[in-house]
Amino acid sequence: MKLCINYKEEIIEGDSLTVKELLELKDVKMPHMVSVQLNGKIVKRPDYDLTYLGENDRVNFLYSMGGG
Repeated sequence: MKLCINYKEEIIEGDSLTVKELLELKDVKMPHMVSVQLNGKIVKRPDYDLTYLGENDRVNFLYSMGGG
C-alpha cells in the first residue's frame, strides 16, 4: 500500500492497516504524545485501532512540544 507519511511517500506491506498498527510499525516513541492527522483531519486517539488506512492516504504524526 502506498502512503504519504509526514510528506514522504512510502510503500507499506499489506493492504489493511490501522492507525495504531502504523504507529507500531513506524516505531513511534511515546505514541500517547502523538496526534495523527489522516487526510487533513485529526483522528481521535480512541479511534486509532478502529481507523483503517487506504491506498494513497496522507498521514502526519504531530508531536506535542513543551516549553516555556
